[in-house]
Amino acid sequence: MAETLENLLIEERTFPPSADFAAQANAREGVHTQAEASWLDFWRTQALERIDWFAEPTQVLNDENPPFFKWFEDGELNLSYNCLDRHLTEHGDQVAYHWVGEPGDTLTITYRDLYNRVCQFANALVGLGVKKGDRIAIYMGMVPELPVAMLACARIGAVHSVVFGGFSSDSLADRILDADARVVITQDGSWRAGNVVPLKENTDVALKRCPEVSSVVVVKRTGNQIDMAEGRDHWWHDLVEGQPTELAPARLGAEHPLYILYTSGTTGSPKGIVHTQAGYLTSVVTTHSYVFDLKPDDDIYWCAADIGWVTGHSYIVYGPLANRATSVMYEGAPNHPDLDRLWSIVAEYRVTIFYTAPTAIRAFMKWGDEYPARHDMSSLRVLGTVGEPINPEAWMWYHEHIGGEHCPIVDTWWQTETGAIMITSLPGVVTTKPGSATFPFPGISADVVDDDGNSVPLGGGGYLVINRPWPSMARTIHGDPDRYVDTYWSRFPGRYFPGDGCKRDEEGYYWLLGRVDDIMLVSGHNISTTEVESALVSHSAVAEAAVVGRKDEITGQAIAAFVTLRGTHRGDSRLIGELRSHVRQVIGPIASPKSIVFTPDLPKTRSGKIMRRLLKDISEQRQLGDVTTLANADVVQHIAEMASVGDED
Repeated sequence: MAETLENLLIEERTFPPSADFAAQANAREGVHTQAEASWLDFWRTQALERIDWFAEPTQVLNDENPPFFKWFEDGELNLSYNCLDRHLTEHGDQVAYHWVGEPGDTLTITYRDLYNRVCQFANALVGLGVKKGDRIAIYMGMVPELPVAMLACARIGAVHSVVFGGFSSDSLADRILDADARVVITQDGSWRAGNVVPLKENTDVALKRCPEVSSVVVVKRTGNQIDMAEGRDHWWHDLVEGQPTELAPARLGAEHPLYILYTSGTTGSPKGIVHTQAGYLTSVVTTHSYVFDLKPDDDIYWCAADIGWVTGHSYIVYGPLANRATSVMYEGAPNHPDLDRLWSIVAEYRVTIFYTAPTAIRAFMKWGDEYPARHDMSSLRVLGTVGEPINPEAWMWYHEHIGGEHCPIVDTWWQTETGAIMITSLPGVVTTKPGSATFPFPGISADVVDDDGNSVPLGGGGYLVINRPWPSMARTIHGDPDRYVDTYWSRFPGRYFPGDGCKRDEEGYYWLLGRVDDIMLVSGHNISTTEVESALVSHSAVAEAAVVGRKDEITGQAIAAFVTLRGTHRGDSRLIGELRSHVRQVIGPIASPKSIVFTPDLPKTRSGKIMRRLLKDISEQRQLGDVTTLANADVVQHIAEMASVGDED
C-alpha cells in the first residue's frame, strides 16, 4: 500500500511547543518520566494535593479482584464539597459559569450562587424522600439547573444518570428502567435551533413504561404547554422556594457510585457505565489542569460539549468546578441564529481555552472561513478536540482560522468508560502532529498490539490497549458485571481493550484510527475508515466525509463514501473521478471508494457523532436502525435516495 496520509503529514508538518509556554514547559517536561518511574506515587500525589478529604486514604490501589479495581478505597470525601464549599472563603465571588441561552438570555453564576442553588435543590430532593444510593434520571438541555441537579445528587450521595436531551422517549424509558430510577428531573422543553424540544412530553410518554417513578421535577424554561400529573409532578421553582441555602455534604466512601452514564448506542446496545467518587475526581481534576494548562485566576474556559455525554460530566462540571475554573456554558445550536454564534461568544467573553469535537470543526469549515473572521478571537490560547480522531486537514483549519496559528491544539483520546483523558499532548511540552493524539497522559500505560496481543513495533498498527488500571476507570456495567469483563477485558486478558485501532509512527506518536468495527477489510487489506475520510477531506472541494465498508462479492468489502462539499463546488462525475484519483494518490489504489455519494449533510447524533451504522444500512440496502438520536433525521432519507443512484466503478 502507498504511504498513508498520516505518514505524509508526519514528514511535512510538526508543531513544536510555542515559546509562550516556555515557563510551564520547563516545569512540566519531566512529568511523564516522573509518573512512569512510580505511577502509583504519581496518582497518590494528585489525589492528596488536588482533593479535600474528610478522611485521607491509606491505600492507593486495591487490585485483588481484577478487573474490578478499587482506588483510594478507605478514603472519604464529597464531590460537591470539592467543587463548591472549599472555594467559598476566598473565591465565592468568582464566576463559575457564564451561561448563554440560545434565545439570547444570559446568566452569570458565581461559586456562592451555585453553592446556594445546589444546597436548596439538595434539600428539595431530601424532601421528596431521596436517600443516599438512590438513582435519579436527569433529562435536560444545557441550562444551569443541569449541573445544579448533578451536584445536588453528589451532595447527598444519590447516583445521577443524565440522559442526553436528544434521546427519544423509548431511550429515556430504557435508561430509567435499567438504572431503577425513582425520580426524574426534566424541563417543559429546551431550545435547539430556534425550536422547542418537548422534553416533558417525552418524559410523560416514557413514564408509561416506568410506573415505579414517584416524582418528576420540571424546570420552566420555554413556556411550552405541558401536563402536570397531580402528586407526581413538581415545578422546580416551587420545590426550591424557601429551602435553606445550607446542607452539610454527605461523607461518602471513595468507591460509592457517583453516576451511571449510558453509552450512545452507536456500537451495540447502550451500556450503563458506572463511575465512582475519588478515582474519578482524581483523574478529571489532574487531566483538566495539565491538558488545558488551566490558570483559575485568569482563564475563561469553554468546553462546547453537552453535559449529556461524558465530556460534559468530566470537563464542564466536575473537573472545571473542582479546579475553580470560570466556564462558559451555551444552551443551543452552534448555527443559530447565524453560523458565527460560537465565535461571537468566544469574542464576547474573551474565552481563552476552547474544547470541541472534530465533527463540529468540519462543520465550521464547511460553513466558511468568513464566520470566525468576523470576530476578535485573540484571547484564545489553547484549543482542544475530543470525540473521534481528527482529520489532519480539519486540524490545520482549526489551527489557522480559530487558533490564529499560535494556539497549541490538544487532541484528546478517551471514552465514557475511561472517565478522563487518556492520550493527549500537553501544551508547551509536546511537539504536535496534525491528526495525532501524541502520547499517553502521565501515569497511563498504553500499547499497540497485534491479534495475539504482542506489541507492534514502532511504525506499525494494530489494537490500542491500556496495560494497567487508572483512577477514573469504569468500575462495572450497571447490573451486568459479566458484560463488563467480556466487553473490555476478555480480548486481551489483563489489559483493557477500548475497541479502537491505532498506529504508532517511528517516533512513538499515537494515531487513533477509530473503532475496530470501523476498520474495513478490502481484498485482504485492513483499511481504516479514518484514513480514507482524511484523504477525502484533504481535497479542497470536500468539507466532510464519512466512509463505511459494505459487503462485496469480489473484494469482501467495498468502500462506500458519503461526501459533503465546500461552498459552490458541484458534485458531478468529474469530481467523483477526481476524488478517487486523490485517494489513490494519498493512500493507494486499494483505498479508492467504489461508490461516492454527495449529500448536503451526514447523519449525526446531537453530540456530533456520525452515525456510520446508518450509512452502512443504507449502503447494504437494509432496513434502517433507530434514528431517534439524530440531530438531522431528515437527511437520512435524502442520502438513501441519492445512494440508490450512487456512482460505482
